[in-house]
Amino acid sequence: MSLPSPDTGADDVYQIYLMRYASAMDRRAHGNFLVRDMHDGPMPVDYNLWIIRNALRTILVDTGFSAPTALRRKRILDFDPVDGLARIGLDPDAIEQIILTHLHFDHAGNIDRFARARFHVQDAEVGFATGRCMCDHYLRHPFEVEDVVTLIRHTYADRVTFHDGDATPFPGVSLHFMPGHSKGIQSVLVNTRRGKVLLASDASHFYAMFLRGSPSIVTVDAPATMRSYARMMALADGDVQRIIPGHDPKV
Repeated sequence: MSLPSPDTGADDVYQIYLMRYASAMDRRAHGNFLVRDMHDGPMPVDYNLWIIRNALRTILVDTGFSAPTALRRKRILDFDPVDGLARIGLDPDAIEQIILTHLHFDHAGNIDRFARARFHVQDAEVGFATGRCMCDHYLRHPFEVEDVVTLIRHTYADRVTFHDGDATPFPGVSLHFMPGHSKGIQSVLVNTRRGKVLLASDASHFYAMFLRGSPSIVTVDAPATMRSYARMMALADGDVQRIIPGHDPKV
């Protein structure tokens, strides 16, 4: 089954597709939040990537994690995300633009499997993932060293575009610096027929996080996270339905 043909030829209007390639059904609330301010109970996690598409371009947002990483981290893939793209008619070797919201294992794996892609990432994220903070086990745990090293190889091959804060790399698609969960995470604001939609990624894993002001258990800067929640709401004009969290099955 292939994706439908884009329904708009406008340069700055897109359709957004979510691909859920894995899930963790055994996750509980107390394993998701930095502060246990709610009753514990089942709170499953979905693992996603996103496809932004119109008649002129296709942009992939994040690349999922690989089978070896799944095995090492005891995660279960429903299917390989790169194979999944091919099954819906998107040749991975033909994808030219990939936005990496951040470099955690479930968002920046498989980047060796896109032969032509240019990768968009924040300066702060690459600096964090290659700097002294990686001497600390807790801080480096969400990263896979081979993913980071592969990105550096792509940098040397002139295949990485670095952004220092907010940017608009494509008509109708802007990047917004949202530190907190990681040092250089970015969300993606997309113009669609129903207006602007914010792919928050892990700036907020769940709706409950930004609605309750409760950061993820994986947080490097809690005050920055709270500021990012406020920015998200401002970019969405206060409309929760225009915000797409990174891992919430409610999506």
